[in-house]
Amino acid sequence: MFVAYFAGLRLGLGLIVAIGAQNAFVLRQGLRREHVLATCAFCALADAALIAVGVGGFALASDKMPWLAPALRWGGIAFLLWYGARAFLSAWRGGAALEAGRATRASLGATLGTLALITFANPHVWLDTVVLLGGISAQFPGREVTFAAGAMTGSVLFFFSLGYGARLLAPLFARPVAWRVLDAGIGCVMWSIAAGLAMG
Repeated sequence: MFVAYFAGLRLGLGLIVAIGAQNAFVLRQGLRREHVLATCAFCALADAALIAVGVGGFALASDKMPWLAPALRWGGIAFLLWYGARAFLSAWRGGAALEAGRATRASLGATLGTLALITFANPHVWLDTVVLLGGISAQFPGREVTFAAGAMTGSVLFFFSLGYGARLLAPLFARPVAWRVLDAGIGCVMWSIAAGLAMG
């Protein structure tokens, strides 16, 4: 039982640590100290739901619906291009700084809406949490739930560490140029992921 749990924990952490749209958004929210608890909780719960779907057999369903993978892929590419363009525009305009008095706070609804798009429109999220973790869970017959619990624990640990640990970087991001670099980096990440998906 513990073997399956720690296998899920290690794999879940290994897949989620790579910088992507979702992680960049959580980092930004943590730096701004804006809806951090809700952001981290949403990401952890979304991952848990997708892992449950994967372990429950979504990988098998995708074999019966061949249109599903291309639809996720091209929808994700379009979203990543849009989000990357928005990050580049923010970097170009500049002016952002980690000053609570001047920062414009987004509403909780707008924050969670953006996060939902970033999470569910990203094919990497589906491939990693649903297809890959779902497929690997089959290597632990009778202990799939334990494996899934380990992967879910990894998500909780990572997102809350990222969201609340970002505060340690607050002094650096008090300077507007740091935000411009972060936004440009996020744009590069988004467009590189989109390019990778487009090229198969």
